[in-house]
Amino acid sequence: MKVKVDGKLRDYPTVWMQNDVVCMINQPALPHSFEIIRSRDYVKTAECISNMTVRGAPAIGATAAYGLSQAILHYGGGFDEIGDYLNQVIHVFSNTRPTAYDLFHSLEHIRMKVSSSGSVSQAKKTAVDESAKYAVESAKRCAKIGKIGDKLIKDNMRILTHCNAGALACVDHGTALAPMRAAHKNKKKIHVYVDETRPRMQGSRLTAWELAQEDISHSIIADNAAGYFMSRGEIDLVLVGADRIALNGDVANKIGTYEKAVLAKENNIPFYVAAPSSTIDHSTKSGKDIQIEERDPLEVLGMWGYDSGGEIIRRFSVSPQGSKGRNPAFDITPSEYITGIITENGLHKPKDIIGLE
Repeated sequence: MKVKVDGKLRDYPTVWMQNDVVCMINQPALPHSFEIIRSRDYVKTAECISNMTVRGAPAIGATAAYGLSQAILHYGGGFDEIGDYLNQVIHVFSNTRPTAYDLFHSLEHIRMKVSSSGSVSQAKKTAVDESAKYAVESAKRCAKIGKIGDKLIKDNMRILTHCNAGALACVDHGTALAPMRAAHKNKKKIHVYVDETRPRMQGSRLTAWELAQEDISHSIIADNAAGYFMSRGEIDLVLVGADRIALNGDVANKIGTYEKAVLAKENNIPFYVAAPSSTIDHSTKSGKDIQIEERDPLEVLGMWGYDSGGEIIRRFSVSPQGSKGRNPAFDITPSEYITGIITENGLHKPKDIIGLE
């Protein structure tokens, strides 16, 4: 992705690996500070997924692949025991963000490749090669999503997006933001309405930051303002990402996605989901079978941001002392509210997901 650093536009992936160190853009620090976190062991890498240093289904998948590779590089036992070691490490990563299917997809991919390698030295080489390949292929899938989704975007369109499904949520390009990037590159005039996305504000902190890096016109709106703009005819298209897609076309995505889909249908606005094929869970029949992560209620009861001096990030309460909170991280959008699903393989009706590989 393009990032303005010291007045210059530079290219950064969201996550990458240098030798045995996993490097990630520190997303909680954005938009006020651009920092790189370097993790030197797989436990820390897993923690970076849990605490949302890195987030977004494809980015989580790539980070987990690198983390498993990192663990294998540090492995000191024999090849006969490597299977048990892999299971131990995979268990740690599997418990970080249970809703994001790319996490499990990437872990299984690396496990299968390493298990058939034949020796510890070959296992280490295979892990490094395959994790890097996985990240590169993930970025390529998102680039293809951008080209396909661009065809849905007309000149002067006003697009609503929710949460952050940009390059920060992937390795590069993004899912929902990839078509917008492509449209902007192709000189189409667009304006993006960015839901703030409480409680962690991924829209206002991350999506708006990404759009600003490339000078794409946008406005941040309150989460509960989308219906207002839809009813006034100020939104032409809704485009969101996905953390898991069931075989019947139901979609798990950031909390608040479902209500945006209902509002879009009520106002006759097309509602599209953009996600790579690695987000499709072929073992899940419907959204009812998807486990929904519940995060710390304190995320709802408080907020954080820079103080008036612009130097210190502070947490502060926005609720009465003693109040309790509920904080589901995702919700399920039933397939009947979804106009189409964009993958790297094309534009699909939700009912056709079951036939995709």
